[in-house]
Amino acid sequence: MLISSYNPSEIGDILVVITGQDTAEQDTKVADDVAQITSDKGDLLGYNFMNASKILPELVDHNGQVFLTDEQVAKLNDKLTAAGFDKMLTADHEPKFVVGYVEKISDHPKSDHLKITQTKINADQTVQIVCGSPNVAEGEKVVVARPGAMMPDGKIIWPGQLMGVDSAGMLCGFRELRIKNAPDEKGLFIIPDDWQEVGEAVDFAKADTYYPAK
Repeated sequence: MLISSYNPSEIGDILVVITGQDTAEQDTKVADDVAQITSDKGDLLGYNFMNASKILPELVDHNGQVFLTDEQVAKLNDKLTAAGFDKMLTADHEPKFVVGYVEKISDHPKSDHLKITQTKINADQTVQIVCGSPNVAEGEKVVVARPGAMMPDGKIIWPGQLMGVDSAGMLCGFRELRIKNAPDEKGLFIIPDDWQEVGEAVDFAKADTYYPAK
């Protein structure tokens, strides 16, 4: 997993790279404009690269999530080696927002509005995702944010539990995805059957054409 973000207007010339979920106890080591964050068990959680545009000058054209190429990750690893760190980064090209298909829904044992879905996310993988959207139904194609997805508001999706039930991702609504011209109300974005196939990376450019301009 590799999640990267660059927001110079908010935090300056810093590339934030996340490789794992936050833990209660963390250790931070700083050397040569790089901060390494690890768990108390020594697992890598991420790096902050200060003066990041000196390493990757193309960052000046970015604001928000950055999808790093193999070449860019290699340059970051060169920086880590020069700074004396031995935990390297690995590029992650797996799509985090995919077309899913809701195969089955059951009631949540501790909630009257949450539903437990079994949602297919590719040809041979079905995951359990808890959902509270009012229009969730069996037989729908939906946007699935897989663990490691960064939402438009900066929230990162991690596997976890909702009221005691395991949930491996999130079924997304048009408000959360900030789809262009979408109504400001609760509800999943239902993908038309003929738009995309299950397991494909969501085509957000196409999704932005779904609702007519107001």
